[in-house]
Amino acid sequence: MTASIACRPIGIVHSPHQGTTGVPIQTAGAPDSPGTLEVFAEFVPGLKDLEHFEYVILLTHLHLCPHERLEVVPFLDDRPHGVFATRAPARPNRIGLSIVRLESIDGSMLQFRGNDMVDGTPVLDIKPYVPAFDVRTTDRIGWFGPQLVKLPTIRSDDRMG
Repeated sequence: MTASIACRPIGIVHSPHQGTTGVPIQTAGAPDSPGTLEVFAEFVPGLKDLEHFEYVILLTHLHLCPHERLEVVPFLDDRPHGVFATRAPARPNRIGLSIVRLESIDGSMLQFRGNDMVDGTPVLDIKPYVPAFDVRTTDRIGWFGPQLVKLPTIRSDDRMG
């Protein structure tokens, strides 16, 4: 299949993270990092009832990652892995996934915590986080297992640029 797929942003992230280096690499690594999602006016009706959820999933476009790679050295390791076995941003479609804690909604502005996005990140979709749908318990987590202890202290660097 060679057809392209077009997506349009529904909003934009406002973040204290101004560049691609120094950003938390996962929301779980910075659960208190603040952010704001500004939803564009035409999509605000879609926010109805979202305030009843503690967490939401933000699907984003990793717009500042210039290169696609199929093998990467991820931020939590010093060995190369296939990009699909990582959470690295240098992906073929540069789609990001962030599970954030929704703090409040005021009109078109969503305040959240657990920010791992840079300022200006386009948001493609918002989905409610529902543990019965989204949580799976497993011990089979590949190369991530021994690396997870680093998560709270690791920040992005320039290796994906």
